[in-house]
Amino acid sequence: MPPPPQNPALPDELIEDIFIRLPADEPEFLVRASLANKHWLGLLTGPRFRGRYHDFHGSPPMLGFLYSWPPDYTPKKKNNIPHFVPTTKFRARIPDDQEDAVSKYSTWDCRHGRVLFCDMDMVPMQLTVWNPMTGCRRWIRAPVDYHSQRAAVACAVSGCDHRACHEGPFWAVFVSLGYGDGGCVAYAHVSLPELGEWSKDCSTLDLEADDASIVDKPSVFIEDAFYFMLTYDYDEDDDDDDDGNDDDDVDEIVILKYDLASNCLSLIVVPPVEAGLACDAILMAMEDGSLGFAYVDRLILNLWSRQMGFSGAAAWTQRRIIDLKELLSIQNPKKTIRLIGSVERHDIIFVTMDVGIYEINIKSLQWKKLWKRENYRALFPYMSFYNPQG
Repeated sequence: MPPPPQNPALPDELIEDIFIRLPADEPEFLVRASLANKHWLGLLTGPRFRGRYHDFHGSPPMLGFLYSWPPDYTPKKKNNIPHFVPTTKFRARIPDDQEDAVSKYSTWDCRHGRVLFCDMDMVPMQLTVWNPMTGCRRWIRAPVDYHSQRAAVACAVSGCDHRACHEGPFWAVFVSLGYGDGGCVAYAHVSLPELGEWSKDCSTLDLEADDASIVDKPSVFIEDAFYFMLTYDYDEDDDDDDDGNDDDDVDEIVILKYDLASNCLSLIVVPPVEAGLACDAILMAMEDGSLGFAYVDRLILNLWSRQMGFSGAAAWTQRRIIDLKELLSIQNPKKTIRLIGSVERHDIIFVTMDVGIYEINIKSLQWKKLWKRENYRALFPYMSFYNPQG
């Protein structure tokens, strides 16, 4: 008796058509499918499927986030993964011999599949660029040591769509503030993508202020330019107060721009904002490619974007005013809401309040609770597609 006829195998393209519909924010489904047999493993790890999968889903999902604590804050317990909180089944890879070392680092940036940490206990300061997808890391010594400093990272591959890039050359930009003869001065250095060495600093920028500092909030990257938020510190004690009261320092917010193409620093004046709101403001890379500036005044979210006018000059335009009390059904209006981060090119912000951390889409006004209440100073989303490794 002849054996029963076997069912014909599905064409590879049809198999791919099925698997590309698996949700991108649940990477464990692709992992399980790739373990079914060698043929599926070859398909799901191949470049054709990765390209189709990325095209089908468009923007990469958030697989987790990293965070930084406020200055002088000691968390109750330590996590052996360096400040990484998964929001999916994805688990970051870190070498076993580095768990204790990297858990003490401060998160300074996360972009294009790479995380940048800083170890300020080392002299000179050490920066580490970490790939959570592969566990690979690279150490870079900071070029200078001034009173205020910050660094950022970005993919350096020309033409990359940044939807799943986490390997290859990258830029690391280091900005710092020091004191010159005329007051506070800004400096910038750029790492060479292949060697990890620092270039010579670009021409310095006189900030025309006696004292300034870089705000420890996430930077943004738009069209080969990095943007950092600064505060100018003005001491009101110099004024004569009739009541003899010692007022706190007043902070004026400005934006420091570093352009990779021109290797130049420049300043951007922010929209009208009350003094002292620096801790409640963030920069944004808007979905339309413009620079955004958002701050919370009491329970009102104010959103501005910097648009090019017909004359060719850029100017701030108020985009939205959102009552967060009504949106989030806040019961206690006296509670403080702070902005702690955003998703670049997605019009999504993260806010923290007494009941937890929330993700808000400022276009659709949809929101969800992302995490429990934590005293985070800044939140850095880790955005990437995850594909099984062959």
